[in-house]
Amino acid sequence: MAANMYRVGDYVYFENSSSNPYLIRRIEELNKTANGNVEAKVVCFYRRRDISSTLISLADKHAREMEEEMENPEMVDLPEKSKHQLRHRELFLSRQLESLPATHIRGKCSVTLLNETESLKSYLEREDFFFYSLVYDPQQKTLLADKGEIRVGSRYQADVTDLLEEGAEDGRDQADLETKVWEANNPLTDKQIDQFLVVARSVGTFARALDCSSSVRQPSLHMSAAAASRDITLFHAMDTLHKNCYDISKAISALVPQGGPVLCRDEMEEWSASEANLFEEALEKYGKDFTDIQQDFLPWKSLTSIIEYYYMWKTTDRYVQQKRLKAAEAESKLKQVYIPNYNKPNPNQINANNIKPAIVNGTVVQGPNVGAGRACESCYTTQSYQWYSWGPPNMQCRLCASCWAYWKKYGGLKMPTRLDGERPGPNRNNMSPHGLPMRASGSPKFAMKTRQAFYLHTTKLTRIARRICRDIFRPRYAARHPYMPINSAAIKAECTTRLPEASKTPLILKQIVRKPLEQVLRYIEAHPSTPKLDPIKNLSTSISNTLTPAKSSPVINNGSPTILGKRSYEQHNGMDGNIKKRLLMPSRGTKPKLTAQWEILPSKGQINSRRLLASSKEEADELD
Repeated sequence: MAANMYRVGDYVYFENSSSNPYLIRRIEELNKTANGNVEAKVVCFYRRRDISSTLISLADKHAREMEEEMENPEMVDLPEKSKHQLRHRELFLSRQLESLPATHIRGKCSVTLLNETESLKSYLEREDFFFYSLVYDPQQKTLLADKGEIRVGSRYQADVTDLLEEGAEDGRDQADLETKVWEANNPLTDKQIDQFLVVARSVGTFARALDCSSSVRQPSLHMSAAAASRDITLFHAMDTLHKNCYDISKAISALVPQGGPVLCRDEMEEWSASEANLFEEALEKYGKDFTDIQQDFLPWKSLTSIIEYYYMWKTTDRYVQQKRLKAAEAESKLKQVYIPNYNKPNPNQINANNIKPAIVNGTVVQGPNVGAGRACESCYTTQSYQWYSWGPPNMQCRLCASCWAYWKKYGGLKMPTRLDGERPGPNRNNMSPHGLPMRASGSPKFAMKTRQAFYLHTTKLTRIARRICRDIFRPRYAARHPYMPINSAAIKAECTTRLPEASKTPLILKQIVRKPLEQVLRYIEAHPSTPKLDPIKNLSTSISNTLTPAKSSPVINNGSPTILGKRSYEQHNGMDGNIKKRLLMPSRGTKPKLTAQWEILPSKGQINSRRLLASSKEEADELD
């Protein structure tokens, strides 16, 4: 019962797709809709797979810096598998709120701020446990630290001097270190000071009556008098009295100078009604995060002005009224909700009645048993009480029950993928002689995965280094030895040294002279190709006595379609083609030659082939 009871503040799994991992959210509110359903207002947490690769590199850089500060060698000692699974436990907090149906909750989890003193293995040892250290903004696409730094050093901390001995004099001038704003031992009595403050309030009320903008904001005398009685007026009056050496007559003259009475305003009076509404809206969204309030709602206000207005706003009746409304609203809201266990079968379960079709050559093909005999893509086991299809339908991948639960909760596979690093290969028991995974039918169909193409984009400095440091780089030698390592650092260093001298002389570019297309077409029309001679028929007996194959090829069984695609007869090894095609087919693995098709003919045919070869060489020389 307690496991299915969800309260405000709980971290829970939400399912929005049957094939994607769970969403991790924190319940902020539980609201009942008009039709009786319960909706949860939640705070979003994002996984590493949900943010861009650029931000992932920033997060990894932040993690490395944190490891260096901690000086904890534990991360280095972790095996690659544990490091891979530890990345699945990392989340990114966001300020984004969304509403989701409470019926989509699939369980509870725990999310905590990364503790620098806690062991990293502890996060892996606990089930449904996650951590975060950065805040992700989905709109701005930024990552920020969730906590402030402890400011240590001379820039942030005062230098404490040694304690003076008894009777020793302080050589510092106290007047330079502080400013006196009020003299407690002044000649005035408390009654005289109170009378002066009443005069200051009266002057402030009169000044507001003369000011046009103030008369619009406070149209009544009562509102003007209330504004004139605020602390800013009293502070100015006491400061004026102190500056005039507590002479009341001089202080009153300073309150009403030659140009008119002095008008003192604070932030509460300076702000307009629209600015006050914006502030209340921002406070509802961000709370007391004044930096975000300034950036998103009130950029024309200073941070000091916003903070000062906030503490004055808390003294108003509007704040008290909103506080009462929020308390009454919180009492009416749901505190908890009971969600029963979700027992419906997942559409990704693999059974006899639920097989995803695959597309082969544009045709939908329904396999007899998808993925039968294939290993789990995560742990490579071949035994499981329940299998789940995973990935695109044409890949026909599957996960066992344990790895499927891991995928839904943590958003990854247990073993590192090829993009994350080396991992052990899958089970080789169900492999064909060519190394392709076999299905139960014996065909390697649907087994091979497509490889992602890549494009090598070199910099200008790299292309210049190929020319300047050609003697060190040796591109021809490197091309013939692809597995030989190249010391790129040494080449870059040498290129930097030679570049100033090499820039004085331009690089020699080999000019390629190509003949125009019209000239090539005229030559082809004037020299048509020689028609091929038909091979001698019915040579089965003579061929068997004279033909010596250049290379023996293994027999390939073409009884079932393969993932290698449909091949033409010329690409087969001669077992499926007719006698004419097999005679014209050069030996596989050898370079085709012009005379290869005449090697099986009698000596007279060999003489004709030599004549054809000589004539073709003459034509090639003439074309050049």
